[in-house]
Amino acid sequence: RGIFWVIVSMALFAGLAVFSRAVMDTGMHPIEVVFFRNLLACLMFTPLLLWRGASLVRSSQLNLYGLRVSMMLVSMWAWFYALSKISIGEVTAIGFLGPLCGTLGAAIFLRETVRARRWIALIVGFLGALVILRPGLSSVGAGQMAALLGAMLSGMGAVMVKQLTAGDDPDKIVFLTNLMLTPMSLVPALFVWQWPQASQAPLLLGMGLCAVLGHAAWARSYALRDASLAQTFEFSRLLFAVA
Repeated sequence: RGIFWVIVSMALFAGLAVFSRAVMDTGMHPIEVVFFRNLLACLMFTPLLLWRGASLVRSSQLNLYGLRVSMMLVSMWAWFYALSKISIGEVTAIGFLGPLCGTLGAAIFLRETVRARRWIALIVGFLGALVILRPGLSSVGAGQMAALLGAMLSGMGAVMVKQLTAGDDPDKIVFLTNLMLTPMSLVPALFVWQWPQASQAPLLLGMGLCAVLGHAAWARSYALRDASLAQTFEFSRLLFAVA
């Protein structure tokens, strides 16, 4: 079940990349896109909040949430900026450094046993993705560096998700994360603000739906399996990104 959920999340995150790139191609600034991604994710959790009540916002791990949300916000800014500058395929390829960083973090901070087979699978998967998506060498620009920063922070953030699942269920993790991200991402968005056009609404809704469902599936996978094992299946995003 853990492997199933991580593959589902990769399909949804590929959709998130497509919707995000499409709305940025209409002229919306990446920083503003980050805000709407978080806001819409919160709004889509409203039915769950009404059902579960105040218990959904209570947690004994708020310090860990704060650290993770700060890392995630920088990661999101970097990832969305990279999407606005380079192709989805290249962002996806560079993003595969995330599982390598996450597996290293799982071994160091979670004390997970990561055997040679799992390391080999990660390295071969990463090299294979680079060969398929970007044969040869290419110049490194701001887009590539932003994608690299986003991937590294995302991989380390995955380790924190595993830590959070020790005390909170996946839905609470996703809701509290987006609840904290929304006001934090609003402030910088105000400096580049443009009111969304009606034609952008379907793209924003698609982005929000993929974000909230993808994050929920991702958190479920980490609750069920070792973080290092879940990371190896994140390479399935390549198939969905190409599609």
